Amino acid sequence: MNTSRPSHNTDNVVDLFSGKTLSELHDQRFIRLAPELDGLEMLYSNDTNSDKLFSLKVLCWGLRADGEVVGLVPWLNDIVACPDICDPLNGQWEGYYDAGIDEVFFEAPVHKVIELETAAEYYELQCENDDDVVQELPDTIGTHAVLATEETNKLSLVEVVSWRLLHDGSIYGMLTDISKVNSTPVLPGDECLYPAQGSETFRYFFQHQIANKIKAEDPEALAAISLLVDGN
Repeated sequence: MNTSRPSHNTDNVVDLFSGKTLSELHDQRFIRLAPELDGLEMLYSNDTNSDKLFSLKVLCWGLRADGEVVGLVPWLNDIVACPDICDPLNGQWEGYYDAGIDEVFFEAPVHKVIELETAAEYYELQCENDDDVVQELPDTIGTHAVLATEETNKLSLVEVVSWRLLHDGSIYGMLTDISKVNSTPVLPGDECLYPAQGSETFRYFFQHQIANKIKAEDPEALAAISLLVDGN
């Protein structure tokens, strides 16, 4: 995989949204993903419930171009590195959690670091375009996308089939376009898939626990999503 830095000097060019130089953003892009298959979680807190910790299943681990490895979770309207989360209630990352041994830790597991570094070295893809597909992982944590519908104040929930990593480091949750399905089951890489974040109807990602509550019309879940939609 080509991980070389841009030929022109980008150290003095700053991205307005992140406040980071373009060279920093280039070095922090993701170049390889590894699925989390042992149920490890991310812990976070927020100001409203300062005495509580909340958890989300880690979707996968990502290797940045600068060598850093971090856990990734679907978070609001994107997939985000766990240490970088920003909760609407001033939430913050509190670490990773292994429920099997009841242990909190703050660095990516060594076996995932080795897996990612080895895979990145082995699969040295030569990509010419930013939107060339580097990898596509199946969703293993039951992520759903919330989509707006033509009906006012109506939303639909669609299962995320996979997560697609592009050469520029972008990661997209892939949804099924039912009108283009030629065979089932729909698998990662299928031509009927399209990126959630690129759709005008896309609003948020939710893991399956919340998605199931929304489907069951749980009052608290519906109230929470109503606040998000109204504030969008």
